[in-house]
Amino acid sequence: MNLQLLEHRVRVTSIEKSGLWFYTHSLVKLLFLRQRTRCKFFSLTETPEDYTLMLDEEGFEELPQSDFLHVAENTWRVLNVLSNGCAANGIQTVGVTKIAKSVIAPLAEHNVSVLMLSTYQTDYILVREDDLPVVFETLQGDLNIYKEENGILVPVETTAAKIELKTKNLFNLTVHPVQSPQNRFCILTLDPDTLPSVSTILLDVLFYSHAILKDTPTSPQDLGSFHFFAFSLIDGYISIVMDTETQKRFPNDLLLTSSSGELWRMVRIGGQPLGFDECGIVAQIAGPLAAADISAYYISTYNFDHALVPEEGIESVISLLHQREETQS
Repeated sequence: MNLQLLEHRVRVTSIEKSGLWFYTHSLVKLLFLRQRTRCKFFSLTETPEDYTLMLDEEGFEELPQSDFLHVAENTWRVLNVLSNGCAANGIQTVGVTKIAKSVIAPLAEHNVSVLMLSTYQTDYILVREDDLPVVFETLQGDLNIYKEENGILVPVETTAAKIELKTKNLFNLTVHPVQSPQNRFCILTLDPDTLPSVSTILLDVLFYSHAILKDTPTSPQDLGSFHFFAFSLIDGYISIVMDTETQKRFPNDLLLTSSSGELWRMVRIGGQPLGFDECGIVAQIAGPLAAADISAYYISTYNFDHALVPEEGIESVISLLHQREETQS
């Protein structure tokens, strides 16, 4: 496998639900008016707590500053796994568990914080810009790393000076609890040219769902179903995650999924909000799933992480991750 460093410089933000009204104009522009913005990397995920926005600096400039907006301190760079020299295309091609041993675990072992954003087309690995030298030094031996210059992929040149890599024992890291809501989820894509056809439904789902849903979980045992909706528009490709009840509101002939039409269940990671400085959160989940050959679709948000796994395997996944908790506690 090869790894590509994309040009995007991404900011990770959170919008409080009570302040969503303040950002309606900006979000509508970023969602539907591509010709009026230079933003090429846009991801919006709604959880019961807030809206997480991951967007490049051009998109970040569209957001007005307010007390409703919380911004992670660092700028993040985006890595994309290439399969046979091309970007992975389709949710079953690479997957976070396929890169667990080659990318995720080595970065965790060398104290690199990682955010993951899976889409219908590929999996994006976000690392802090300041950590890039360590990332390159860690992965260079096993992967070829490229960046784009003038439309051509060229090898990334690492610094001549060797970087002292500090290895961390993953088994000493905080083990975060996992929860699984009852929702069944779909992973979908949409032709960008048909986006205006679902704009009214999309606006209703994104901007008004929190007003009618009482979905804040109280405990892992009482999690039930909660509203989770993820929409990304990255380099012209759309990816959507929604539960099956929400999907019923959209016209079936416009939403595209894999030929298998697979349904997914969610594993939510973290009893309390996770910290951006903590390393190994993704590795804790992706590692055991990879060892069991279970595919996963992973979305990090401002406060929690979320892994989607095939519906038929949810019981074994929960059992596997609970064993991890017992072993490492």
